[in-house]
Amino acid sequence: MKFAILGAGNIAQTMANTISKMNGIESYAVASRDIGKATEFATKNGFEKAYGSYEELVQDDEVELVYIATPHSHHYAHARLCIEHGKPVLCEKAFTANAKQAKEILSLAKEKKVFITEAIWTRYMPSRERIQAVIESGIIGDVTSVTANLGYAIGQVERLVKPELAGGALLDLGVYPINFACMVLGSNYSEVSSTAIITDTGVDSMNTITLSYADGKMASLHSTFMARTNRMGIISGTQGYMEIQNINNCEEIRVYNSNDELLKKETFKDQITGYEYQVEACVEAMKNGLLECLQMPHAETIKVMELMDSLRKEWGVIYPWDETDN
Repeated sequence: MKFAILGAGNIAQTMANTISKMNGIESYAVASRDIGKATEFATKNGFEKAYGSYEELVQDDEVELVYIATPHSHHYAHARLCIEHGKPVLCEKAFTANAKQAKEILSLAKEKKVFITEAIWTRYMPSRERIQAVIESGIIGDVTSVTANLGYAIGQVERLVKPELAGGALLDLGVYPINFACMVLGSNYSEVSSTAIITDTGVDSMNTITLSYADGKMASLHSTFMARTNRMGIISGTQGYMEIQNINNCEEIRVYNSNDELLKKETFKDQITGYEYQVEACVEAMKNGLLECLQMPHAETIKVMELMDSLRKEWGVIYPWDETDN
């Protein structure tokens, strides 16, 4: 498959490193608004084509899958550009800046019969299936609650602090604890409560979210760009609990009984970068004629975007296009 990358920043570099080691994936084209940057990226990573505009990239008939690696604020426009030219899309998280944009993009993709999925990599990793297998085994009993956190000291990064770039801890980091909870407990929560610290620029620097479920289960989630956290997820049950070391890229699962005795552990180290699983899922879905990935259905993408919209509204975090989109 001839793979193209739209954008040539840090996350694009990680994807380039990934596909260079994958079988059946060709590092074909990269586009940047700066042809010099695109050419440098292509030369460094062995891409055949370099384009100085995104329009040139999507007009290339050879391109078979486009990975959108631009800031959240630009995902809507870039995904729309790809779909209108019939190019299948793997779009970085957060999928768009708000739910209305997500719905419009997914509706357009369905109308045009073009594949698109959200690149929330934790949804595609093998660790997800292993976590679910432990739960279904009954070794920790009935699951009652989930806690998860993700934090890095990256408050100096420009895209995180600017509303015009859809900044804030929520869309960049909080999306992971939210997805973690939804993967374990589902997305049919009945009540949401939260609190956040808002910066001088008007975005959230840290937040805590509680999801309550009608069956009595609960998820407590935290994210921040002001400090490094332990990035741990804990799934608690009536007979024990499970620790997930690094919910952003699971390194190890540890299972304990009610007496805190370690029952089993499983490590995850045999990967390129972890990005390969979402690319493989795209290839498989497209081969089967699907317009979405089963690992991250469009309905789940919309559900998460709607939750983040409601949280931002509660906190008073407003992006420039929110009022025109809502």
